[in-house]
Amino acid sequence: MNTGSDEPGEVAMVDDEAENERALGSRAPQFIKARRALHVSWQVGVFVVGLAVVGAGVVMLPLPGPGWLVIFGGMAIWATEFVWAQLVLRWTKRKVTEATQRALDPRVRRRNIILTTVGLVIVAVLVGVYLWKFGFEMPWNIKE
Repeated sequence: MNTGSDEPGEVAMVDDEAENERALGSRAPQFIKARRALHVSWQVGVFVVGLAVVGAGVVMLPLPGPGWLVIFGGMAIWATEFVWAQLVLRWTKRKVTEATQRALDPRVRRRNIILTTVGLVIVAVLVGVYLWKFGFEMPWNIKE
């Protein structure tokens, strides 16, 4: 290997992130990109469909349903056309991966198990005291 060369050489190691990430920009078929009016109408259609999915996800947040999952699905629809949505999804994926790695840390898992156990013991004691004092009577039926 000639290290004094001015010619670009091969990269020995490839970053995993750079290898897995696709290029930013529109993923519309080539014949749509070639015609400006068709491409703009394609983008409007993608935006409207993505907006409907995100709107459904926002409605599902207080109501029963997988709200956040649907919102991220709408963002994925937008990411097929819009660079800003692609960047938001990459940032979100990076943060979720970091949180997953932190959650899998043995010290964090041990702490979470201890806190869960303490919480369950406290709830069991409170339920036991309630049952000892009032029995199986519902709180709104107690006449004391």
